[in-house]
Amino acid sequence: MNLTPEITNRLEQLQQKYEAMGQDMASYLDGLLYADFLTYWDYIHLDTLLSLQSPKTPFPDEEIFIMYHQITELYFKLTLHECKQIAAKPDLDVAFFTARVKRINSYFNALVNSFEVMVQGMEKEQFLKFRMSLLPASGFQSGQYRMIEIHATDFINLVAKDKREELRNASVQEQFEYIYWKFGATELSTGKKTLTLKQFEKKYAKTFIELGEKCHDCNFNTLIKKLQQSGEPTAELEEELRKLDIHVNVNWPLAHYKSAVRYLHREPEEIKATGGTNWQKYLPPRFQKRIFYPELWTAEQIDNWGKGWVEDALADVAK
Repeated sequence: MNLTPEITNRLEQLQQKYEAMGQDMASYLDGLLYADFLTYWDYIHLDTLLSLQSPKTPFPDEEIFIMYHQITELYFKLTLHECKQIAAKPDLDVAFFTARVKRINSYFNALVNSFEVMVQGMEKEQFLKFRMSLLPASGFQSGQYRMIEIHATDFINLVAKDKREELRNASVQEQFEYIYWKFGATELSTGKKTLTLKQFEKKYAKTFIELGEKCHDCNFNTLIKKLQQSGEPTAELEEELRKLDIHVNVNWPLAHYKSAVRYLHREPEEIKATGGTNWQKYLPPRFQKRIFYPELWTAEQIDNWGKGWVEDALADVAK
């Protein structure tokens, strides 16, 4: 058989590669010869993936609930993949930063738009029954989501708004004690930490504090400021970061709020979330005024942050 110059060149390159590592190329070629062709289902571990749904009850819609949250966590993993690339990039430039934030925005855009699966995709009667088998687990316990927040901004911007000025110069460990989401996981009646929060802190507190310290000089808010000072045009990057701010701090919480209103709103008292989270005050963005990039918004925009959005969400659910 005649070998083409292209194949001969490839073989020479392989020989150089394996020689440099002290390896025998012929043995690797034997391995290639005997190996089966790769299949789609093996490559993505499809059988394993489809076996990961284990409902706790016989209600059919619980499987929808499980799969949607699994899909959400995969999107969060995609987002963290981009966050890590941005943080680790030596000599980060505007083009690379902008391209990765655009990817993140596409992930969150898909997440927000798909949340109708949760708002409209389950029977309320089924949800209110199978949810009791989930206690005290809660979507509140998504560690990946908290990591995305830490990558996205200065840690102080995640502190409860009434404590930010007081703790501006404090350590990450001190600031963590007043991180905003802890106040959303308190018992509605007593104000004490829920078991959901206690579990969450036990598993992730050390990880979050260490990540916050690590991201001090490489979170998105710090990086955009460095690039602005470098003289590179940053208008497109600033616009993408504003979109990210809205996606994470307005649209995503509101999607959850709409779901909570649909499933947990009942007169004269609200139904508690599975983790006992105070969702009425925890989810609406106008209460938290959590903003990743305050310098990219006008004073009027910050003052009006979240106003009107909750009312629109309620109106949509009522239709």
